[in-house]
Amino acid sequence: MLNKPLAGITIAVTRPVDQAQALCEAISQLGGRAVLFPLLAITPLQDYRAFEQQLAELETTDWAIFISSNAVNSAMPRVLKHYGNIPDNLKFAAIGHQTAKELMHYGVRNVLTPHARFDSETLLALHEMHDVANLKIAIFRGIGGRELMAETLTARGANVYFAESYQRINPQTNCNLLANLYSEKKLHAIVVTSSEAMRHLLDLAGNSEWIHNVTLFVNHARIAELPLQMGLKVLIADALGDGEVVKKLSMVLAQDSQT
Repeated sequence: MLNKPLAGITIAVTRPVDQAQALCEAISQLGGRAVLFPLLAITPLQDYRAFEQQLAELETTDWAIFISSNAVNSAMPRVLKHYGNIPDNLKFAAIGHQTAKELMHYGVRNVLTPHARFDSETLLALHEMHDVANLKIAIFRGIGGRELMAETLTARGANVYFAESYQRINPQTNCNLLANLYSEKKLHAIVVTSSEAMRHLLDLAGNSEWIHNVTLFVNHARIAELPLQMGLKVLIADALGDGEVVKKLSMVLAQDSQT
């Protein structure tokens, strides 16, 4: 049992299917049961004409900031198709190391990334993101999302535009799977790693009994804000990354199972 701290414990993972595998495997390796319940699905745009027009702007753009790996993989093939290579004038920044790693797969060698937490606030704190007056900056992302990055850079004097290359949808229409697991005493925690997924979960759950009794594990304090306001049980990982999430899950749920 010492090396299987999650034995007998079921954890729902709400990430998109293609991004959930590593976390599910980590849970399984520690004896737990991971149940996929994706609350986000990444899909292409129906019309890329606006995005193609934005690509033409890259010739006069100073910085390209990528918000996620999804932004990289949906945008960079089109960038390379449009230009044949990476524009020499363009500097790259990424919100985290995984996003930077994805950029490197497309031949981008120097990517500015935060060194501590991987979020908009930490990237904006870097010196290079302060000295942006009169610079032109493209933010690559999906449709919608946080406005903090653009608002902050604009306030610092930059000319900012969005290059949106994918969209996120909620593939779930109800929470019956989670409710049934809870009624069978087989749902001990739900991992939620984006604010958008959290909103979908809370909207679908409504005032159900199970949402008040199952622990929600998140990897950023921002994601915890809404459920905490609702009085729900929330635990925040000490740092980003699957390793920290699994570590927190193991510590807390193993203790709970012994009490």
